[in-house]
Amino acid sequence: MARAFLLVLDSVGVGGAPDAAQFGDGPNGDEGSNTLGHIAQECAAGRAEEGRTGPLTVPNLDALGLGAATRLSSGLDVPGLGATPTAAWGTATEVSQGKDTPSGHWELAGVPVPWDWHYFPETVPTFPDDLIAELVARGDIPGILGNKHASGVPIIEELAEEHIRTGKPICYTSADSVFQIAAHEEHFGLERLLKLCEVAAELVHPMLVGRVIGRPFVGMPGNWQRTANRRDYAIAPPEPTILDRVQAAGGRTIAVGKIGDIFAHRGIDELHKGKDDMALVDHTLRLLDEAPDGAFVFANYVEFDSKYGHRRDVSGYARALEVFDTRVPQILGGMRPDDLVIFTADHGNDPTWRGTDHTRERVPVLMAGLGPARELGLHGFADVGETIAAHLELAPGKHGKSLL
Repeated sequence: MARAFLLVLDSVGVGGAPDAAQFGDGPNGDEGSNTLGHIAQECAAGRAEEGRTGPLTVPNLDALGLGAATRLSSGLDVPGLGATPTAAWGTATEVSQGKDTPSGHWELAGVPVPWDWHYFPETVPTFPDDLIAELVARGDIPGILGNKHASGVPIIEELAEEHIRTGKPICYTSADSVFQIAAHEEHFGLERLLKLCEVAAELVHPMLVGRVIGRPFVGMPGNWQRTANRRDYAIAPPEPTILDRVQAAGGRTIAVGKIGDIFAHRGIDELHKGKDDMALVDHTLRLLDEAPDGAFVFANYVEFDSKYGHRRDVSGYARALEVFDTRVPQILGGMRPDDLVIFTADHGNDPTWRGTDHTRERVPVLMAGLGPARELGLHGFADVGETIAAHLELAPGKHGKSLL
């Protein structure tokens, strides 16, 4: 009996979003951004030599159609990626009005976001006074630090010592619809941070702020380190996603990585986390062996985005892609005859782009197990979810069309 695996390489966009100019800073917004294409160009030019060298080397993903998908999406000829695809391949365009994690994942799961997210203004302070007053009172904290747009690692480096001295958590946002809270696991306490995030979620979700993210860290001056205990508190999707639909049909749904947080833990039977992306790949390989017939496995590999995209680390992003590529043969080798495995992404995060935020891009859709190698063309994110539904013999959903 059929099984389906949806594997999201977080932020590995391929450029070409037709509405990219409407997103991001500057008169042309994100128009021209291309995460995969620009990383490959930097590698080929010898400008991504930290911990690696030479052109970007991802032969296994390229064989599935990664280079071809990038050329289809953006017209960019990707240095070093020119294989003739051996799988069904194409690119997906998002209709949800965001370039954030929930928007991308929900739409891949068959549910475009039907509303406009709330974004905090690029002012200092950025959060409304009444919101912070209620958070302070209900969270039993002496106040907050930050209260501005910031990138996670720099703001911890800036305010961690004051945070430890005063007991005030570090609160900040970004270009995404998000309220983030960073605190030291030992001095502030992990459980206390997570309870504070729950309070914050109750306050900002009615405002249509998509996520509250708890960002625990440890260490000391000069050596602050974020831990793997990050927790996302997301608004629940407005309609049943492919997770709910598989579950309702009696299939088992298995989440790997932060999928549980993204979907507010709705429609999920099992959740497997790990200290890093390679640990999450290990879970994926085990599930290829163990997941029952009819199962749907939904995985997110976050470090492309969190460790390298936001930090604008081209060499690190390239290294991560190359390391993941070495695991692709193991994933494909674990497939059963009736399995469908889809490699895709949820948005872009071009490490060569201005700022530190996500970029509005199309994403690759590489499908192993979908029959003969062929070009699937340009289609929508929701078509991915509907393809999984058709593969698992579920009734069609409201959005998208199966590519089967």
